[in-house]
Amino acid sequence: MRKTERFSNIVGWFAENVPVAETELHYGNPYELLVAVILSAQCTDKRVNTITPAFFKRFPSAAVLAQAEAGEIFEYIRTCSYPNNKSKNLLGMAQMLVRDFNEQVPSDVDELLKLPGVGRKTANVIASVVYNKPALAVDTHVFRVAARTGLSENAKTPLEAERQLVKHIPDELLPSAHHWLILHGRYICVARKPKCNACGIQEWCKYYNENN
Repeated sequence: MRKTERFSNIVGWFAENVPVAETELHYGNPYELLVAVILSAQCTDKRVNTITPAFFKRFPSAAVLAQAEAGEIFEYIRTCSYPNNKSKNLLGMAQMLVRDFNEQVPSDVDELLKLPGVGRKTANVIASVVYNKPALAVDTHVFRVAARTGLSENAKTPLEAERQLVKHIPDELLPSAHHWLILHGRYICVARKPKCNACGIQEWCKYYNENN
C-alpha cells in the first residue's frame, strides 16, 4: 500500500468518525493548559486533572505562581511523577512568562521552547490546541500508533516521526490529528496488546495486515 493511500484513508476515517477530538486535560486558559501539559509528562491526564483544581485555586495566574516557592508548589503536585523537577520548572516557567512575555503564553514554538519544563511535545501541544497552529505533538501514544500503522517508517525519535507525519497530513488537520492518534493509542492501539478487533482503521494498518 502506498503511503499516500494509507494516510488518506486513515486520516479520512478519523475525520469522518471522530470529527471532534480534544485534549482530556482540564483547563480554562492558555496558562492553565501550559501547567497541565508540563505536569502530564510521564503522568496520566487523569492524575493531572485531580491535581490542577487545587493548584489553580492557589496559583490562578503566572504572576501568582511566579511569587511562590518551589517547596510550596511541590506540596500541590507531589502525587504526580517527578514532582521535584516539575516544581522548579513550573516556578521558572511562571517567572519567565512574567519577565519576558508580559504573562502571555507565546504562540511560537521556538519561543515556547525557551520556557523551563517545555520540550518540543509541550510546545507543539500549546501551539496547536491554544492557537490552532499546524503543529503536531508526538508523545508515546502518537509515536507508537504512527509506527504500528505505517504512518511513520523507521523513525527513531519523536522528532523524526513528527517530520514524517506533518509531511503527509494537511495543515488544517494537524491539531485534530494529534488528538486522534493520542486517543487511538490510549484506548485502542494500546501498548501491550492492541485491540485490533475494535479498530476502525485496521484495513489500512500495516501491523494488522502483517499479523492477520
